[in-house]
Amino acid sequence: MRILVTGGAGFIGSHLVDKLMDEGHEVICLDNFYTGHKRNLLKWLGNPYFELIRHDITEPIRLEVDQIYHLACPASPVHYQYNPVKTVKTNVMGTLNMLGLAKRVKARLLLASTSEVYGDPEVHPQNEEYWGNVNPIGIRSCYDEGKRIAETLTFDYYRQNNVDVRVARIFNTYGPRMLENDGRVVSNFIVQALKGTPLTVYGNGSQTRSFCYVSNLVEGLIGLMNNEYIGPINLGNPDEYTILELAQTIQNMINPEVEIKFEPLPSDDPRRRRPDITKAKTLLNWEPNVPLQEGLKLTIEDFRQRVKTEKKLVISAQ
Repeated sequence: MRILVTGGAGFIGSHLVDKLMDEGHEVICLDNFYTGHKRNLLKWLGNPYFELIRHDITEPIRLEVDQIYHLACPASPVHYQYNPVKTVKTNVMGTLNMLGLAKRVKARLLLASTSEVYGDPEVHPQNEEYWGNVNPIGIRSCYDEGKRIAETLTFDYYRQNNVDVRVARIFNTYGPRMLENDGRVVSNFIVQALKGTPLTVYGNGSQTRSFCYVSNLVEGLIGLMNNEYIGPINLGNPDEYTILELAQTIQNMINPEVEIKFEPLPSDDPRRRRPDITKAKTLLNWEPNVPLQEGLKLTIEDFRQRVKTEKKLVISAQ
């Protein structure tokens, strides 16, 4: 098939591109390189079945494709809060443009939504029927509410225009190619431990998250795209860890001597986050199988190589 991946040079997008290329598809990657990097796609540059287009999806584009994986949007608080209006425009105008494209060429579109649509949940674990507990005017709202309206638009295009859609709600995902400065908890802890600086835990570290390794997530996205169920469907790892447990795990794996320091909890930071993946198990026959320790080992090695490369570049520049 001919498949479009928006945000395909990003962390999750590039792993998805790898998998689709390995499966023998023709892949078009759209990215404005706000948080994506060409280095994530180097092995496909020059491949006749791969095309990379620098494009901002807030502007329309005409392409002929069979499927659209719509991942384009900064997904970490550091990046989506840097320009919140742009984040909203990406979610609203960008999603409108991609749905319009899907309608025009009769392509199937998968929206990469997020567990953030549940806000600071009062239901635990979170299932797809829960409507969420969200602050519409907080500092995270550009992303949370942006993704909620993206879901609204997707379902309205389905009901009004018979566009073939799928909606995935992605929970915390980690793995190689995460940005070093994205402010997410896994990358923060790994970078801090590798540099020997204290690991920053916000609050008392009792808030929880569930961490899904990126290869498992990509399998879930492809499984949903090629399934008859529309969604929304939760994709994430139901194993729940406190932030302090994660900090201690990474501390022990990299540098047991490094300290853990506690800082005040940021505004609107969810206290608990864990997916109910009953639907994914039942309808997609999908569940994560990479244990946290194994996934962290692969992620740490990737970060270690990048930190080494940075040091070499700094030394050679002096």
